[in-house]
Amino acid sequence: MPSEMDAYTIEEFGGPDVFERTTTAVPDPAPNEIRVEVVASSVNPVDYKVRQGHIPDFAPDFPATLHCDVAGVVDATGEDVEAFEAGDEVYGMPGGVGRQGSLADYVVGHAGTFAHAPDSLSLEESAALPVVALTAWEMLADKTTVDIGDDVLVYGATGGVGHIGVQLADWFGATVTATGSSEAKRALAADLGADHTVDYTQTAVESYVADHTDGHGFDVVFDPIGDDHLNTSFEAVRPYGAVVTTESSDAGDVDLAPMHAASLELGVVLVIHPVLAGAGQERIGAELETIATLVDKGVIVPRIDARYAFDEVADAHRHAERGDFVGKLLLVNE
Repeated sequence: MPSEMDAYTIEEFGGPDVFERTTTAVPDPAPNEIRVEVVASSVNPVDYKVRQGHIPDFAPDFPATLHCDVAGVVDATGEDVEAFEAGDEVYGMPGGVGRQGSLADYVVGHAGTFAHAPDSLSLEESAALPVVALTAWEMLADKTTVDIGDDVLVYGATGGVGHIGVQLADWFGATVTATGSSEAKRALAADLGADHTVDYTQTAVESYVADHTDGHGFDVVFDPIGDDHLNTSFEAVRPYGAVVTTESSDAGDVDLAPMHAASLELGVVLVIHPVLAGAGQERIGAELETIATLVDKGVIVPRIDARYAFDEVADAHRHAERGDFVGKLLLVNE
C-alpha cells in the first residue's frame, strides 16, 4: 500500500485553473469509514460552485480536494464496518463538501455514504449517478408522491438531475411532460420516457398547461433548475399540487404568494445535507442501494456526454459551466 497519492486540490477559490496536481498522504479510514481506490468521479454544479467560492461554507479545508461523486473499489475498512469488505465495487457521495472529496487516488468516507455499485454499469458509469440520482429520487419519492396517471412536468429534462427525473417519473407511471430548449434535447427527453415535450423558450406556461393538462395544471412540477423556473412552477402546478425543487434561498426573487393562494406543497432537496451535517449518512447508502436496483432493472440509465481524465479537471469544469451538454460529464482516474 503506497503512503502517498495524487490529488487534484485547490488552495483558494477561483476559476477552473486553480486546480493543482499535488502529492499527499493516503488517508486512513476511521471507525465506521471505508477507504476507496477511486476509479471515477463526475461534475455537478455544487462542485464548481464550491470551487468558485459561491458557497464557502460547503468547502473542505484548504488544500481542498473537491467532488462529491465517486465510484471505485474498497481498499480498507475501519472498525465497526460490516456492510463492505476489501475488493467490493462501490459508488457513493462521501465528501467534496464539508470534508475532502474524491478527486484523488483514494477517498475515505462514512460507510453509510456508499452502496454496492450497480452490476449492469461499469464503475466509470456508476460515478455519474450519486448526486443526480439521489436528488431526483428524493424529489419524487420523498418530497412528494407520484401516482399512476399523474401529470408531471419536468424542467431541465436533459440535465443531470432532470434526465434521471424523467426516467423515474415514467417508471412511477406518470404522464411526463418535459421541457427542452432545442429540438435535440426534446428528442432525448422523449427517448428517456417523456410523453410530451415543450420548448419552454417559445411556449407560454398557460399554453402547455392547456395542451397537456386540459388547463387543470400539473399534479407535480419537478424543478432542478430554480431561479425563474420556480416562479413558473407555481403557475404550472394545479391547486393542491406539489412543486419539488433544488432551489436555494439566495438564487433570486421567488414569490411564494402563489403557494398560499393555491394551497401548494413545496419540497426542497439538499441531498448533500448528511455529509455536511455529519449525521444521517446511512440515508445516502440506503437510497443508493435502491437506485442500484433500479439501474439493474433498466429503469435508470445515466447519459454520459463526455469523459475527462483527472488531469483535465479544469477543462471539465469549463465545460460544465458553459452548460452545453446533456446528462453528465465524467472524470476518470487514468
